[in-house]
Amino acid sequence: MKRPLPQAEPFRIKVVEPVSMTTREERAAKIEASGFNLFGLKSTDVYIDLLTDSGTSAMSDNQWAGMMLGDEAYAGSKNYYNLLAAVDDVMGFPHVVPTHQGRAAENLLLYVMLREGNFVPNNMHFDTTKAHVLHKRGVPVDLVRSEAFDPTSEYPFKGDMDLEQLERFLLEHGDQVPLVLLTVTCNSGGGQPVSMANIRGVSSIAKKYSKPFFIDACRFAENAYFIKQRESGYGEKTIAEIVREMFSYADGCTMSAKKDALVNIGGFLAMRDAQLYQETSGLAVLFEGFPTYGGLAGRDMEALARGLREVIDGDYLAYRVGQVKYLGDLLVSYGVPIIMPVGGHAVYLDAKRFLPHIPQGQFPAQALGVELYIEGGVRGVEIGTCLAGRHPKTGDHDYPKLEMLRLTIPRRVYTDRHMDVIAVACANVWDRRAEISGLEFTYEAPILRHFTAKFKRLV
Repeated sequence: MKRPLPQAEPFRIKVVEPVSMTTREERAAKIEASGFNLFGLKSTDVYIDLLTDSGTSAMSDNQWAGMMLGDEAYAGSKNYYNLLAAVDDVMGFPHVVPTHQGRAAENLLLYVMLREGNFVPNNMHFDTTKAHVLHKRGVPVDLVRSEAFDPTSEYPFKGDMDLEQLERFLLEHGDQVPLVLLTVTCNSGGGQPVSMANIRGVSSIAKKYSKPFFIDACRFAENAYFIKQRESGYGEKTIAEIVREMFSYADGCTMSAKKDALVNIGGFLAMRDAQLYQETSGLAVLFEGFPTYGGLAGRDMEALARGLREVIDGDYLAYRVGQVKYLGDLLVSYGVPIIMPVGGHAVYLDAKRFLPHIPQGQFPAQALGVELYIEGGVRGVEIGTCLAGRHPKTGDHDYPKLEMLRLTIPRRVYTDRHMDVIAVACANVWDRRAEISGLEFTYEAPILRHFTAKFKRLV
């Protein structure tokens, strides 16, 4: 019987960075010195870094070659025009404002469109998007479908927006809604994808109520891969075709290129409307730089343009999503509770089921992240009560329905042997879960507190 060949990584490794493991005692001391905040650790003190997939990708030889062709002109850089062509070819948007990263694109868009008291409906806001809405005295509204809050549900598109809720909300509050957002994939819901049918439905409702529709596109290619794998009628389509259709329903997008454009810095705001482009590019001069560089060197725009074309390769995406699923399957085999089904860029540990004895007010996902670092030198990130912040009116913790520790896999960086180490470390923490105690603040920033907060252990 002929054995099927397993699928290897669709690349060769040519450059390596040495890493080393500290002792358990050293890690315990380092995390305590950081105020039990994983953001406070030095990267050299981390063995396997799963803090984020943002800006942590390994770039290709093609991207590095492009870096050598950087045109560092202040205005009219050829690399900007290469980026413009790539965005138009891949996404279909003719107007592009480059920015230094995705949150700058959000700032430009919302600065122009949002007014105090306005509502911004989304499937689920992630931290920076929510913070930008609140900073401009708007109200972020999450309208994701109910399956998103069931960590054991295998529903294939848990990132979908609830279309009935969206229509009811626009019917009631339409005069105070300047735009509709949709995040693909849905990071705050466990990296869950959004179906093409849902993107089409959101677009239709937005048009019905004359609302611009923008996609938070930082993981657009991973979302397209899930559509190809899970949605009827798309199995024979190429990723490029699926991506073009996804964006054909939108008026524009914000993009953190540090994710699915496979670069270490950069982002952009893209749109169809020439007047909106004029307004946002004018603001870019104030906040970012001239509209044809937007806070980026020419070489960075070139790497970004090339990464946009690389990321829609089907073999790459099969490897990428497959590696994340490999880790998820290992964790399930050890009995570790995770958010199901496994998402595209990360595996999310379900802290409520992992540490049911720790109430959300004592930050169980943060406590879990501390213990995983001490156990195996693995740095994850809390997607839970600390990240959610406080309710703008009551000042109480804005308790999320999901309390998660995100294990975010950098693109083209780690091998499956690293996934094996991560899984065993998680299993070891799972075995001693009853010993873990909660945390409380010793310092809390007023905005995006999870980045700089400090904690102490509750005994």
